[in-house]
Amino acid sequence: MPDKLTPQQRHKCMSRIRSKNTKPELLVRRWLWADGFRYRLYVRNLPGSPDIVFKKYKIALFINGCFWHGHKTNYEFGKSKSIDSSECCKIPKSRTDFWMQKILRNKERDVINYIQLKNAGWNVLVVWECQLKGKEQQAQTLKALSYQINSIILKSYSKPESYDLKPDSDYLEVAEADKNYGR
Repeated sequence: MPDKLTPQQRHKCMSRIRSKNTKPELLVRRWLWADGFRYRLYVRNLPGSPDIVFKKYKIALFINGCFWHGHKTNYEFGKSKSIDSSECCKIPKSRTDFWMQKILRNKERDVINYIQLKNAGWNVLVVWECQLKGKEQQAQTLKALSYQINSIILKSYSKPESYDLKPDSDYLEVAEADKNYGR
């Protein structure tokens, strides 16, 4: 099916689609800032330039648009098939081969970036655009995100697993009994 718009009209439409400071990103950023989190935006020296980065705790947060990152769809044999019943993005009816290839490349690039971040010791979190639709689902998603970030931060402060104190060792106690130290 041919495109209904001329190439100039299509170019104008596509040029207005933002990749930074999108509505879902702004929503998540406002929530995190109000919740007391401080972060950096679009750190370019990390794989995939995460949308939000908590450098001290090695957390990379991506806020993905469902269409551009192929959420809940499986592209096989030239057809868009939904993985589950709640399909949140559809391939355009014009130039379907182009769009399927583009979105597949985006999905592959995302996986590679996530693996590189994980191998470098980063925690990767992804929020999908469809998770922020509707007031109840939005609130639930943002609370779950805060919970995930807080649990990662708490884990960073926990003692290492190799650190093992045995009760019968000669370590100083916080509230040790009165001892004579040669006075």
